[in-house]
Amino acid sequence: MSSTDTLTAAAAAFTAIRPRLLRLARRIVGNTAEAEDVVQDTWLRWQNTDRTRVQDPPAFLTRITVRLALNVTRSARVRHETGFGPSAAEPVDTGADPAVRAERAEALDAALCLLVERLGRTERAAYVLRVAFDCPYSQIAEDLRISQVNTRQIVSRARKHLAGGRRTTVSPGEGRRFREAFAGAARSGDLSELRTALICS
Repeated sequence: MSSTDTLTAAAAAFTAIRPRLLRLARRIVGNTAEAEDVVQDTWLRWQNTDRTRVQDPPAFLTRITVRLALNVTRSARVRHETGFGPSAAEPVDTGADPAVRAERAEALDAALCLLVERLGRTERAAYVLRVAFDCPYSQIAEDLRISQVNTRQIVSRARKHLAGGRRTTVSPGEGRRFREAFAGAARSGDLSELRTALICS
């Protein structure tokens, strides 16, 4: 198959799932413009991926979209203005429609479950504190009682594990505590309970 034919096939696979990727990204980031950017980044990653090694393109594209959308949430504007909730400029999410709220909560819960499934406890703590809440490496290193160099390596390793297919086992209680603490920290900006759930559970 020629490179043109290969790219055409890749575009067809992406186009087929694009509406679902856009809905997923918008539910996580709460903003259509940023969701469009996430999906565009997904397409760029898809173009540069060795697609011969991808057995399930929809699952791969969904995983990449969730990871990129989570990265968007590290933005100070998203964290402080929306608290992982809907943007005031986003009409579709500003109403009190229970179905919309439930749908968005389900999407965020799915993203958090991915973190629980793919990352060990130390990786999850370092990744979430750094990427989602932009904590300095020095503070994370102090929390985890490791060096800053080791902290950076752990965050880098966590990114790779999120992009891969690794699964880790956690108890239902640990996963629930993490999701509840994460939601509370995103709403209030107080990381104390989240740190306890991540580090001391």
